[in-house]
Amino acid sequence: MISADIQIVLPELLLSAYAMLGLIVAVYTSKDGMAAALTWITAAVFVAVALYIGYGPSEDRTAFFGSFNDDGFARFSKVVILLSAAAVLVMSQSYMERRGLLRFEYPMLVTLASVGMMVMVSAGDLIVLYMGLELQSLALYVVASLRRDSIKSTEAGLKYFVLGALSSGLLLYGASLTYGFAGTTLFSGIFVAASDGASLGLLFGLVFLVAGFAFKVSAAPFHMWTPDVYEGAPTPVTAFFATAPKMAAMALFARVVFDAFGGIVGDWQQIVAFLSVVSMFLGAIAAIGQRNIKRLMAYSSITHMGFALMGLAAGTAFGVQAMLVYMVIYVAMNVGTFAFILSMEKDGTPVTDIDSLQMYSAREPLKAVALLILMFSLAGVPPLVGFFGKFYVLQAAYGAGLTWLAVAGVVASVIAAFYYLRIVYYMYFGEDREALDGKMNPVLWVFLVASAFTMTFGVVNLFGIEPLAAAAAATLVN
Repeated sequence: MISADIQIVLPELLLSAYAMLGLIVAVYTSKDGMAAALTWITAAVFVAVALYIGYGPSEDRTAFFGSFNDDGFARFSKVVILLSAAAVLVMSQSYMERRGLLRFEYPMLVTLASVGMMVMVSAGDLIVLYMGLELQSLALYVVASLRRDSIKSTEAGLKYFVLGALSSGLLLYGASLTYGFAGTTLFSGIFVAASDGASLGLLFGLVFLVAGFAFKVSAAPFHMWTPDVYEGAPTPVTAFFATAPKMAAMALFARVVFDAFGGIVGDWQQIVAFLSVVSMFLGAIAAIGQRNIKRLMAYSSITHMGFALMGLAAGTAFGVQAMLVYMVIYVAMNVGTFAFILSMEKDGTPVTDIDSLQMYSAREPLKAVALLILMFSLAGVPPLVGFFGKFYVLQAAYGAGLTWLAVAGVVASVIAAFYYLRIVYYMYFGEDREALDGKMNPVLWVFLVASAFTMTFGVVNLFGIEPLAAAAAATLVN
């Protein structure tokens, strides 16, 4: 039994062992002198583990008496988490090194955070869920304040820590209520207890759990940490926050509401729908006044999480499929967008003001076209892939009878299009000024072009993501 369990959790064990080994080796060697090599090695390890998960055993399995799930849904989520984390690590190496931020702890903390995310999406028990969530969170608190000589970075880490502790408290209180009224922490046992007739105490537990998850996905009204942390953290760390943890948190959200509370969809559907519509409109409206591109992307993420929650609110297998497709597209768009943001410099100093993009197309036409494609895709302009992501979740909401939510999504999307199109307007029709150097690291250039290419030519078949997401959703909702 133990050997079978170890085989199931092998990817997590390998990454944990790698992180600990990396810390030991770095301590007894030149430490930060090998940080650049360690960053690339860590990215390669992530890709290797993702390939093992994607092409390894395909049957659905559980470990440790049902507290850890290895099913299609978990494997799909883990591959996206690992590949996006690897992409961000590769993109960040040059940026962090030039600013003296590339310490050996950075790739190791990202590794430990990724292990926590992998445990989260496989959780079959409230205790395992919390262990994964806190492992991820504690590592992210540290990387948010990695720039120790910056007041903003320190503030970002402190705000994230304090508000994260508050959300963990909400989640733990919900878990304790759920355990008290269900008599078990296993999702399978909670599912039975809820299906037999959810008591008021169990519903209160569900509400507090959802509040904790809403914080992790930056859903309004639990979004208050996002703009400040996105702005204050080093830009590569912000890129990481905008990709892998979002995928993990949304997958965890889906795992709990379907595996533990799937028998009472009607009781949580309206809560999730409320979070969805508030997030879409708050993010769309609040981003209009933002001049800092990192804060703008923070409010953009709030809006996009609202759309992803729309798919989840449908409460169906197709809704989960739509949410997974949306999240993969969102992560791909963010990788390319942050590749561009990482290249925004003037005389070696990072620039984050969107006014610096005035008439950028006259100096860098190819990069401007790539960013135009990404902005249009983020806005959901057809026929780019971003449009199909929104179409999927709108279709899922309409099919589940949530027509009002789908209509609200269309309205919010129109509002949000303003600040994406404003960036395009600045690049092509703004005042001519030399605000950026125009230099771009070749690695960033590759990711920018690859992301723009994917958003353009992925419309053919979404690069095969749709059937994979359908198979993953089917293992969760059955």
